[in-house]
Amino acid sequence: MNRPRRAEIFFSVIFFFFPGILGLEKAAALTDDEKNNIAIYQKASASVVNVISTVITRDFFLNAVPREGSGSGSIIDNRGHILTNNHVIRDAQKLEVTLSDGSKWPATLVGTDSDNDLAVLKINAPPEKLKSIPLSDSRKLQVGQKALAIGNPFGLGLTLTTGIISSLGRTIRSEVGTMIEDVIQTDASINPGNSGGPLLNSEGEMIGINTAIISPTGGSVGIGFAIPANTAKRLIPQLISKGYVSYAYLGASVQPVIPELARALGLKVEKGAMVIEVTPGGPADKAGLKGGNRQFQVGNFSLIVGGDVITQIDQLEINDADGLIKHLRERKPGETINLTVLRDGKFRDIKVALQERPRSFRR
Repeated sequence: MNRPRRAEIFFSVIFFFFPGILGLEKAAALTDDEKNNIAIYQKASASVVNVISTVITRDFFLNAVPREGSGSGSIIDNRGHILTNNHVIRDAQKLEVTLSDGSKWPATLVGTDSDNDLAVLKINAPPEKLKSIPLSDSRKLQVGQKALAIGNPFGLGLTLTTGIISSLGRTIRSEVGTMIEDVIQTDASINPGNSGGPLLNSEGEMIGINTAIISPTGGSVGIGFAIPANTAKRLIPQLISKGYVSYAYLGASVQPVIPELARALGLKVEKGAMVIEVTPGGPADKAGLKGGNRQFQVGNFSLIVGGDVITQIDQLEINDADGLIKHLRERKPGETINLTVLRDGKFRDIKVALQERPRSFRR
């Protein structure tokens, strides 16, 4: 008669202290932040794709060997356009996009801009499979606000990482050496394979395109960078319509002027952009800008000096070579600019009619 009672007490104790054994544990209540994370992932993941790029290399015996790379991207319209990083698809002979439902689609390269590390691909998937992701106004971002990254790190499939915006207005160098400005810094993990994927706000809108990290190990250490959405919105129309971005072209190579160099050369200014070389037939050459004419030894380095020192562009101060390039990027091909230069100890103004930068040009 006592056995059923003892069994009842035994299972009561098990249920009270170890509810998980019976699978009857009460689900923990989700916080508002967790609910937001889940909602964003469910909303945005259908717009995030995996990009596989195949590059043909040669082995020791000169045999063709395909090598695959993996990255992420975002669907930006129902016509099949995919936004990703230029470095994800660079030199690829074959491109393939995997949608969130697992379907795979061959992709073609529509346009690329190595200066800002952006590229647009296209797949011919049915419109009902193409859920585009909205791009926000990245000018409204604030340090400290929530940031979420969705991508395919290490080819493991879609994952979500969260963090905050750590800083705004950062400047990083692209793989071709140009300056990418107004970059977003975040501590949301951006691992290999996340490149090209979206950085999102708490509304599920794209605020940036994940592009780079600073890491001594190659893995995420909480310092990641994303190209701002406004940069993408400005460039996407040109990438789709022309396949490239038109940049103003001066046709001159420059180097920064620093106080030590200025004193050694006896210049009247301590900062500016010194012209090293002028491209024959280019805008600077036609306007009469002068390049360097002699070498100057600084420690173990030999510099070409003697060229015009650009100190202003349309009355805006130029502190160094990057400053000149920044101002030129804000101009359009066909515009005429006024350069103030120092030549032979005297200042003079030179008007230059900018041209479109040759597509084969690399700084």
